Amino acid sequence: MKVVAVVPSYEEEQLVGETVRSLLSIDEVDRVLVVDDGSTDHTAKSALVAGAGIVVNSPNLGKGKSLNRVLPHLDFDVLLLIDGDLGSSAREAGALLEPVLRGEAELAIAAFPPPEVKGGFGLAQGIARRGIERLTGREMTSPLSGQRALTREVYGATSPFECGFGVEVGMTVDAIHYGYRVVEVETDMFHKETGRDVAGFVHRGRQFVDILKVLAKRRHPRGR
Repeated sequence: MKVVAVVPSYEEEQLVGETVRSLLSIDEVDRVLVVDDGSTDHTAKSALVAGAGIVVNSPNLGKGKSLNRVLPHLDFDVLLLIDGDLGSSAREAGALLEPVLRGEAELAIAAFPPPEVKGGFGLAQGIARRGIERLTGREMTSPLSGQRALTREVYGATSPFECGFGVEVGMTVDAIHYGYRVVEVETDMFHKETGRDVAGFVHRGRQFVDILKVLAKRRHPRGR
């Protein structure tokens, strides 16, 4: 099976290179493609030097639109979505691939350990968790985790993805509604946490609004 890792990134020159090298160290990964979402730093150069293919957006499109721009043109059997700021912990994506490659699940989501530093108040995570449970009956440990392995069939059924910060919630709800096997895989992955500053609160506020929009759109299951 052809496994392609796609890494949406923005302003990640410090970590994206290590993220790429970690993904390339996984035997099952055939290709790594970094989507630089209009960064003003050297994200694209760092990824290229590390061995990734590069797509650069201009202007910034956001995660959902970036994926919708690139993924329809890729050849893959299994898609691995990994954030650019995972660094060395991206190696754990190998464990994320296992249930999908073994045919035990069609969508595997990385469950993160609790953050060492508390960034926000958990409002976005909480509304996402409660919304998914209410719509599907499933309780998710890490409902907003962007680290995912999915089959081509799941991609076809759940795309195009939502714009903004609703990508993960929309994908999870749709996959469960369509009858695909969705599992969470415990990992020790880590990434940069947003702080309790103005930028952090603005980020979480936008995230909260986007999640509410996605959940509202899915009060009635979409047909397959």
